[in-house]
Amino acid sequence: MSEDTSTQDSDLEEDGTALLNKALEELQAENAQLKEQAMRYAAEVENVKRRAERESNDARAFGIQRFATSLLNVADVLHRALASVPADIADPAFKNFVAGIDMTEKDLAGAFEKNGVKKIAPIKGDRFDPNLHQAVMEQPSTEVEGGAIIMVMQAGYELFGRVIRPAMVAVAAKTAAQAAPQPAKNGYDANDEDAGDRIDTQA
Repeated sequence: MSEDTSTQDSDLEEDGTALLNKALEELQAENAQLKEQAMRYAAEVENVKRRAERESNDARAFGIQRFATSLLNVADVLHRALASVPADIADPAFKNFVAGIDMTEKDLAGAFEKNGVKKIAPIKGDRFDPNLHQAVMEQPSTEVEGGAIIMVMQAGYELFGRVIRPAMVAVAAKTAAQAAPQPAKNGYDANDEDAGDRIDTQA
């Protein structure tokens, strides 16, 4: 009888261990599932945060772009006014007036820079970039190579790396490629018409 009791106790112990192992496996599976769900929620929250931040930046950039675009003509007028000022100014009042225009242009450029508006001002000889420049004319030039910028007609501007107005430029015309020299025939230079008639008299 005691042997039967011992056997029953052993069976009960094994059943209990099996139940505990099964419960542990279920808890581990549930824990893994909850962990994966939490990570998914965290990723979703991060995506929402990034999307909201991007939309906020786009809205801010759009607002600045509209405002900046409306001031580009003002910057152009100030630049043209300073460019037309004679080198030597005798009148002190006119000199002060020009200094005021110069300060105004610099303050406007500073305000542009603080708000992410960057000037696109290529120099003579720079390569033409269709992403930044707009060619308004093409003319031959001996000073720069074909396709390079000769002159800037109007400065361009970009906002946070996005062009809001390309720079208007004149570019040098590309010349026709020079004809390639003809290959030599029979080991002689093709341009040497008398090569075949020469005789070595020193032999």
